[in-house]
Amino acid sequence: MIKYFVLDTNVLLHNSESISSFADNTVVIPMSVIEELDRFKSHNDELGRNARMVIRTLDRLRSRGKLGQGVEMDNGGRLQIYYEKDSITDPGLDLSLPDNRILAVAYTLHQEGKKVIFVSKDINARLKGDALGLDVVDFEKQKVNFDELFCGQCEMEVAPEVIDHFFAEKSLRMDDFIPQPNEFVMLIDKTNPRHTALARAKEGGELVPLVPDYSKVWGLSPHNKEQRMALELLMSPDVALVTMVGQAGTGKTLLALAAALEATINYKRYERILVSRPIIPMGKDIGYLPGDKDEKLFIWMQPIFDNLTYLLGDGEKGTEVKKGEDKNRGAEPVRKKIDKLMRDNILELEALTYIRGRSIPNQFVIVDEAQNLTPHEVKTIISRAGEGTKMVLTGDPYQIDNPYLDSSSNGLTYTSEKLKGKAVHGHITLTHSERSDLSALAADFL
Repeated sequence: MIKYFVLDTNVLLHNSESISSFADNTVVIPMSVIEELDRFKSHNDELGRNARMVIRTLDRLRSRGKLGQGVEMDNGGRLQIYYEKDSITDPGLDLSLPDNRILAVAYTLHQEGKKVIFVSKDINARLKGDALGLDVVDFEKQKVNFDELFCGQCEMEVAPEVIDHFFAEKSLRMDDFIPQPNEFVMLIDKTNPRHTALARAKEGGELVPLVPDYSKVWGLSPHNKEQRMALELLMSPDVALVTMVGQAGTGKTLLALAAALEATINYKRYERILVSRPIIPMGKDIGYLPGDKDEKLFIWMQPIFDNLTYLLGDGEKGTEVKKGEDKNRGAEPVRKKIDKLMRDNILELEALTYIRGRSIPNQFVIVDEAQNLTPHEVKTIISRAGEGTKMVLTGDPYQIDNPYLDSSSNGLTYTSEKLKGKAVHGHITLTHSERSDLSALAADFL
């Protein structure tokens, strides 16, 4: 039986190519969806871009016949625009709402005996569809299994002489185990669990020791082995893309900034550092904030400034304030250091809204809070990388503000899983909160 996939507007706004994702079946687009696309088409963000692309696709399909009657698509399926007026069965919903009219189209086709599947990224819409007796699904393309997400490391029990050989030869190959490129392997002595070695896999499966020079970066020492692995990836010039996943307080942004400062200023591998984070919701105009562009960005970039203040401070990343002293006494000099880096064009802070269309060569690029980006948005950002550029994506898949993304469909986890096994990509999942005992407690239990 031919399936009829009724698409909600949010599916088309999430992925403009979703129309062609249901081969050999009929894709139904209610007229209310066309009206909603028309409202989004003028937006200067990812939603507007996707709306315009869908509209252009539908316009091209008009040459094949009447869209209201259904036209053939290149994938072997059909596409039909469904006109709702006087033709839908009222399922008892408030039909003045576009979402309910879209559901009513699916309900009408279901009542006609057709095999209908309602596709939406809106949980509430799926709940209402299920209550009406419809088959409902999320848009599954560009999703990964978050519970089985590649973590970037593994452990292996070996004979003690294997570890001794690794230390002596600085290299190891194992016939019965071929790790992913840039995967970290903890070799553990079968007879003595304290006798261990930490190795990084090269392309082809060769295990090599970690670079000693990367054990301390910009005065920052790792607090656990995952942070040490992260520094190895961040500082390795042969790894052009690094993805880091971790809960709040695990040090993702701090480690990335420390490596960027070290690699750019001390090693001089890159011309400058570009730091960006999505304006939530992604791509919305920040004109309602006071001040010029830089003043507006300062509010969104405050977490970046906090980390830079820590890294550029004195002593142990900010000298301890003694009793009776002004706790803000060192803030002004540190801010002057940050301002100087920006004036000297070594550090640039930018909203992701303005990255589209740019070419970014020879830069260390950090995209913070990447879990709020769609897979297509991440693809767009990574494709901006020019020759000699390193990209770092950080984020916490448990803290997603985009209502149509989850831990399995966001751009950060999708990218880390899909690029697994590529020699230019490295991934690490940070599991231990090092910000404070309170932060760790909140991450684990709240």
